[in-house]
Amino acid sequence: MIYLIAIVVPPLALLLKGKIFQAIINGMVWGFSLILFIFSLGFLSFATFPLWVITVIWAVIGVKGANDDERTQKIVDAIKSQDK
Repeated sequence: MIYLIAIVVPPLALLLKGKIFQAIINGMVWGFSLILFIFSLGFLSFATFPLWVITVIWAVIGVKGANDDERTQKIVDAIKSQDK
């Protein structure tokens, strides 16, 4: 589900995963591409589409990294609790 959010609204996905500064920067790039697309009435889609793709890829990688960090922390906690 979070990956669907990352595709539709990339800054929101980063924000939900706790990556606040990345969400702010991603939101500025994403917002710029949306504003440029809207005000050009779609004529600059060749310029705005790559920006949107960059923000989506950035959000998907950020979400994956956060999920990997959570999984690694669970493994470390399990190992530490086993040693006690």
